[in-house]
Amino acid sequence: MQLYHKLSQISFLKKSYAFKFLFVAFIGIHIPLIGILFFVLYFKNDISSTSILVFALIMTLLATALTLLVLHKLIKPIAVASKSLDDYRNFRKLSLLPTEYTDEAGLLMCNIQESIFEAESFINEKQDLIYMLSHDLKNFAGNPQGLAKLIISENPSESITSMAELICESTNLQFRYIDNFIKLLNEQDKVVKANFEVKTIVFPNILPFINEQVEQRLLDKNIKLSMSLELVEANLRIDEGLLVQVLVNLISNAIKFSYFDSEIKVRIFNEKGIIKITVADKGVGFDKHQIEELFKKFTKMSRVGTANESSTGIGLYLCKKIIEKNKGRLTAASDGKNKGAEFRIEFDQ
Repeated sequence: MQLYHKLSQISFLKKSYAFKFLFVAFIGIHIPLIGILFFVLYFKNDISSTSILVFALIMTLLATALTLLVLHKLIKPIAVASKSLDDYRNFRKLSLLPTEYTDEAGLLMCNIQESIFEAESFINEKQDLIYMLSHDLKNFAGNPQGLAKLIISENPSESITSMAELICESTNLQFRYIDNFIKLLNEQDKVVKANFEVKTIVFPNILPFINEQVEQRLLDKNIKLSMSLELVEANLRIDEGLLVQVLVNLISNAIKFSYFDSEIKVRIFNEKGIIKITVADKGVGFDKHQIEELFKKFTKMSRVGTANESSTGIGLYLCKKIIEKNKGRLTAASDGKNKGAEFRIEFDQ
């Protein structure tokens, strides 16, 4: 950026990015010619044609290399603007670009900077609006539920009681939907603000945290959790806490759709330079045509578990979102209904 800044101080180059390139190219082209003139005019001894040819070739090569180096530095504003935009799109990282330049590259940086700030402001305002609407919707749903409970407390006829209970059940579903929606927003916000630097994940260290969160669910259905650690550690672009969250979600999902007294197998291994984590169960499974539907938010495939456990319809969506944001892949496979399922996480090294 220093070269670009210095050239922008020259009056006739200030407003044109193209002129900066032409100016550098003009100087680079004429360096060999100027060198040859000085060589011929000021060299005291007789100069052979071979000497002039060799000198001209050397000067041309040096001038070409120097010109390419300078042009490469002159492209820096475009590279900085591109990186700033990529950082925001991929990691929602805010950058500060210079906005004082008036040529095409300067206007590009200025427009990108303004667009990033406008997008960030829009996202924040949208989230605030959604939280506010969610809160108001809860209040609106709470009014009919309160009235329904009041009706039930008056010991009405059986038919009226049944209708009031249906109102209560309906509003409870609305509450759960709103809570899940807010949870989805919060989790998405965590994902986009996560630090994506390469970290060393030590798998034996994270297993106790996973076991602690799924232990009671395993006991409730008498399910055995088998952990196969074929890899001790790996360098991954994912936060340790987010990886634990994904694995807990996948194991909890496997528990939900596994039968009593069954087994869930978790395997962590390296295959041909690819870090793989699989969570396999022997539960209800699914048809192959349903795989794409599994990872949609508020999916139509939200089903009750084998012990009538409820489903939010956002767990697998969030897992896939987290893994893909961290340069990984999450896939699902099953041989069909009641033939179990396997979810696989893959990270390239």
